[in-house]
Amino acid sequence: MKKYFLFLLLSIPVLINAQTEVGLLAGFSAYQGELAPETSRASFSQTHAAFGPFVRVGVSAHLTLRAHFFYGKVSGDDANANSQARLARNLSFRSRIYETGIIGEFNILGYRAYNLERVFSPYLFAGAALTKINPEAYYDNQWVKLQPLGTEGQGLEGFGDKYKLWEIAIPMGVGVKYAINDKWNVGFEFGFRKTFTDYLDDISTVYVPYETLAAGNGELAAILSNRSGERPDAEPIIFEDGANRGNSSTNDWYIITGFTVSYNFSDNGLVGARRKTRRKGCY
Repeated sequence: MKKYFLFLLLSIPVLINAQTEVGLLAGFSAYQGELAPETSRASFSQTHAAFGPFVRVGVSAHLTLRAHFFYGKVSGDDANANSQARLARNLSFRSRIYETGIIGEFNILGYRAYNLERVFSPYLFAGAALTKINPEAYYDNQWVKLQPLGTEGQGLEGFGDKYKLWEIAIPMGVGVKYAINDKWNVGFEFGFRKTFTDYLDDISTVYVPYETLAAGNGELAAILSNRSGERPDAEPIIFEDGANRGNSSTNDWYIITGFTVSYNFSDNGLVGARRKTRRKGCY
């Protein structure tokens, strides 16, 4: 603990003298998983607004550290798929996303807004985030939280525990930034989030027999586990015990992308020194 405290103290002068920005991202979020229209590739047919603040600290012209808090929403619906099997399954969901993360940005061309030294650069980024999810399904004219129900038998003997609502994710992607002047920056970034859960959409493994699920987790869990009979053009499908409901071999992903605007609210000592030198040279 003492070592970490000492590290923070030694870091203070560096952070004070660094190029520091406070900004906002505004764009959209999307999802990739069992309920996306195309499960094998990213789809943007169901996008939602995403936004949130961030703080950037320029360690060097090529390296920037960023802390952020982003909000978004993801959703998916078998009704949007082209597969008859997906249409018959008839599952859907939505989930709000709350993401707090720390990432590193590598400015490929170098970036330093002060004195407009390097005003443009594409960048690559990666880091770690803590994400809050909470999948819901629309039923009986209201949104129902799915995790407490255990729609795949979670909580019953032999089916494992209920999945967590707080998960680790790895943000990664590409972006571009431009300094309008030495105070304001604009940009755009496209970011994927690799998660370590297959339950962003509440779907992962197999169907549990209706009677077993109703007896153990309640009738509502059984109803929302198999909604194949709700389509007016389809009969309820009686799945055999252990029939696949999802694909547990791959985890879900989500996307947050958008435009950024930020303000440089602190000057680094080097810039001040350069300005003084220029004034002195003019006399």
